[in-house]
Amino acid sequence: MPLNAVVLAAVLCLIVLSPFAVGIRTGSGRITTNGDNGRNEFSKLGPFTEAPEYRNGKECASSSSANREKSFDPSLVHIAMTLDSEYLRGSVAAVHSVLRHASCPENVFFHFISAEFDSASPRVLSQLVRSTFPSLSFRVYIFREDTVINLISSSIRQALENPLNYARNYLGDILDRSVDRVIYLDSDVIVVDDITKLWNTELTGTRVIGAPEYCQANFTLYFTSNFWSDPALPGEISGRRPCYFNTGVMVMDMVRWREGNYREKLERWMQLQKKKRIYDLGSLPPFLLVFGGDVEAIDHRWNQHGLGGDNVRGSCRSLHSGPVSLLHWSGKGKPWVRLDEKRACPLDRLWEPYDLYNKHKIERAKDQSLLGFASLSDLADDSIFL
Repeated sequence: MPLNAVVLAAVLCLIVLSPFAVGIRTGSGRITTNGDNGRNEFSKLGPFTEAPEYRNGKECASSSSANREKSFDPSLVHIAMTLDSEYLRGSVAAVHSVLRHASCPENVFFHFISAEFDSASPRVLSQLVRSTFPSLSFRVYIFREDTVINLISSSIRQALENPLNYARNYLGDILDRSVDRVIYLDSDVIVVDDITKLWNTELTGTRVIGAPEYCQANFTLYFTSNFWSDPALPGEISGRRPCYFNTGVMVMDMVRWREGNYREKLERWMQLQKKKRIYDLGSLPPFLLVFGGDVEAIDHRWNQHGLGGDNVRGSCRSLHSGPVSLLHWSGKGKPWVRLDEKRACPLDRLWEPYDLYNKHKIERAKDQSLLGFASLSDLADDSIFL
């Protein structure tokens, strides 16, 4: 077969077998931008300080670089996150927090899902991650938004209608089949504990996902009168414990996910939503309908959520009672926005040390200097250590 025909056949095979995403880079290799346009895209995303190089201790299981780059190594902790221009600063801070507190940071492998039509190309986002975390093991996948765009209905907040919010539904199709378990994290979190503890969560019985649960939930708040007045729909959740869980932090068994066709189960509820509006809250209600009452309960310390405030005003919130391993700014308000606008909530200061966006830190240091709290030497230290 001629070489051109072989290449064409390979491309067609890739398209047929990967309808949801295509991986564009992996491991530690460098990539280049496409001319001046690529460099301009990169610079518009703002200067990020290179993170410290976090290394494994002697107690960590050995991990060969060859296997790590291919994500096959059984010692790896797999984390999936979305990566886009709007929440990039949050994603970078989240990665930084995971590495800073991980007992074996070199054994953490990130799977970034990037939108096909983001204002910053997935290739440029990948380059930025590499320049900020030179030793990070990761892969970037291009999420084909047209696979879900026709299933998305309007929500109470426009941000919840972003197709990338639904990428978690497609992880079983997007990720390599060798990845049999993954931690899914939203981009507006910071981890202040060893991520391995969360990774070691046991999913008992036939459970597919694990997450912190709240079993005094009032499910009438999550579904519309169209749902409750239907003669059949309430029976779908009848007899289940009314347990709410936030989908921004989940431990997921990808083998059971694929075997149980859970992507299709979520899509069926989304299709019904298009015909008969049964909920208002974006991507969360289908997960409650499919998994509610059958989730492996994880300690609440692993998702102190709601710190972004409510979905309308974005008001300040305090922590739930108890210890904290992960803080989650779910809701309208994001810490990087409030910090830049000098209207930070008290807990936003806990996010700030993980922020690697250099422009923000320089401006903040200048403000402190004007007030007499910082000298030039302080500014240099700030740039290095925060």
